[in-house]
Amino acid sequence: MGVSTSVPREGVAVVTVDFPPVNALPVQGWYELAAAVRTAGAGPGIRCVVLTAEGRGFNAGVDIKEMQRADGPEALIGANRGCFEAFAAVYECEVPVVAAVHGFCLGGGIGLVGNADVIVAADDASFGLPELDRGALGAATHLARLVPQHLMRTLYYTSRTVTAQELHRHGSVFSVVPRERLTGAALELATEIAAKDGYLIRLAKAAINGIDPVDVRRSYRFEQGFTFEANLSGVADRVRATFGTDEEQQT
Repeated sequence: MGVSTSVPREGVAVVTVDFPPVNALPVQGWYELAAAVRTAGAGPGIRCVVLTAEGRGFNAGVDIKEMQRADGPEALIGANRGCFEAFAAVYECEVPVVAAVHGFCLGGGIGLVGNADVIVAADDASFGLPELDRGALGAATHLARLVPQHLMRTLYYTSRTVTAQELHRHGSVFSVVPRERLTGAALELATEIAAKDGYLIRLAKAAINGIDPVDVRRSYRFEQGFTFEANLSGVADRVRATFGTDEEQQT
């Protein structure tokens, strides 16, 4: 359980997340993920990183129950900073990052894949931001990298999800494959990328990041300010109190 790294093919590092039962990461988990991605991308001879997960789904965001157990704001601050570091680690990884997504990709999962360079998804994958149903805000920055502006707003306000096939039609998911082929498909693509010159691929990553129209770090940090305001106002606690209850199922 936790975050692990392997090198199954020459030039390709695989960072795997495993936090049962649904890969809702605790504060420390986000920091572990950030460190693993940064270390993998800086590894000698590594020219591509694959980000994947074990279990029922790719990522269910932050561990809300950890936040509910906390008496003060420390868990919220930790989650904000941890997510910020993990999302930035994917974006700033020295080499391209291929996200291999299965099952659900929610909340913080959108932050990870939205900052990845390439997304390969299983045919059972779904993507969404249920933040408004969880007393939070954030990651619209990253959802906007996956879908057109008005669809992003609709998904954000409604907490609806979209399928991998829909994102493939929008061009943000590179390929959709059967679940049993996901790992192989991601590794094949990563191996193709890793066949490039290591120095040149790093220059390419830096150059492409440099021409992005939106500063994703600054944009996401701006969103996090509203998350903190929601918590200070008390509305976040009120909404989070329904998490996992019958009332939530009815809303």
